Amino acid sequence: MTHDTFTGVFPAMTTPFHDDESIDHETLRDHAQRLEAAGVDGLVPVGTTGESATMTHDEHIDVVETVIDAVDDVPVIAGSGSNNTREALELSERAADAGADGLLLISPYYNIPEPDGMEHHFRQIADAVDLPQIIYNVPGRTGRNIAVETAVSLSEHENIVGYKAASGDLNRVNEVIERTREENFAVLSGDDALTLPVIAQGGSGCISVAANVEPERTVALVGAALENDFDRARDLQYELGDLFRTLFIETNPIPIKEAMEMRGVHSSTMRSPLSPLQSENRERLREVLDDLER
Repeated sequence: MTHDTFTGVFPAMTTPFHDDESIDHETLRDHAQRLEAAGVDGLVPVGTTGESATMTHDEHIDVVETVIDAVDDVPVIAGSGSNNTREALELSERAADAGADGLLLISPYYNIPEPDGMEHHFRQIADAVDLPQIIYNVPGRTGRNIAVETAVSLSEHENIVGYKAASGDLNRVNEVIERTREENFAVLSGDDALTLPVIAQGGSGCISVAANVEPERTVALVGAALENDFDRARDLQYELGDLFRTLFIETNPIPIKEAMEMRGVHSSTMRSPLSPLQSENRERLREVLDDLER
């Protein structure tokens, strides 16, 4: 897999649960097939949006296997990160054995490692697991940015071929793009609202929450931007802008799971400690979804 493999739209998949909070594998399979049919470029199960933090390791790999088995022609990029390098390595090896096409690796959370420790963490996994890997910068979840210098250094590793940018800092994203443009290295937006400006700066696409509920429009937006049709891309950005904002009105994945239920895709059931969307926000979300269907 190359930089080009990580171009386009990669939904950060929700995980459907039954009412008892067990994984609904049948609906998960349908969800993956629905996204593939909508034209996405790959699937990312068991990331933050997929509630990986509440899953056992066995459940984690079961979800990856279900998604791999469900689709015919799109790569599956398994979330396999952890704050514990040994645990992340074990999950990554198991995902590779399950048939994943690549890995998404969140930076270590809670520990707040220094840049040397951060780089060593990612290099250990990249040295041990021969799959293309995307490092994931989301300081709102982890407490620390991946330093630009660290991302640039890691981009030289043959197995580290992407960077998911979810810091909200376009200056940081721009510098990573600028300093890795000679490498086989894709920079993907992890913030739906910033996908268009990230692509305009040279990014390759997005790992998207909104694509779970609006895959066709997200694919159209990213496709237009990648083809330099920015008039069309802006129009689609304006259409989806309220959705992008409303999906983060509470902690992700609370709003997107509610949206999935409203659209009849799967239940909004989540695992504790996540709680249902507040009633006033539920009404706002319903209005936004209704507007998109008009």
